[in-house]
Amino acid sequence: MAGLYFEDFEIGRVFRHEMRRTVTEADNVWFSMMTGNPAAIHIDEDYCQKHTEFGQRIVNSAFTLGLVVGMTVGDTTLGTTVGNLGFEECRFPRPVFHGDTIRSETEVLDKRESRSRPGQGIVTFLHRGYNQHGDLVVQCKRPALMLCAPATS
Repeated sequence: MAGLYFEDFEIGRVFRHEMRRTVTEADNVWFSMMTGNPAAIHIDEDYCQKHTEFGQRIVNSAFTLGLVVGMTVGDTTLGTTVGNLGFEECRFPRPVFHGDTIRSETEVLDKRESRSRPGQGIVTFLHRGYNQHGDLVVQCKRPALMLCAPATS
């Protein structure tokens, strides 16, 4: 599915993305190791059972953010994004555990035409990720530079 152009986004629109994904132990450990994060709360089950309030490993929050944003691309920005302009106000109100199934939704918060790049505009998204119980596990604002629709002749 092709992404939407700048003009296609309406402030206040909420996308409830169909894609869901269960997070595995391999996802968490591999991601943590590939990104150089050796924190015991992600990779050491024994440590977590004995020394954390959760009693088990928690999923790396950067993986959770990437997963939630990634699940939104097909419905919103696939092929129409020029680039991300940042990730703002990221919050992780609840941990994600191995075996949790994550879903996402996106709300369009704002949009404006670019003042310096003709044919492009900035859309600000609010991405939210939920676990299988409906608990919010991540929320983040993401301004993105988007292509405007091609002129038709």
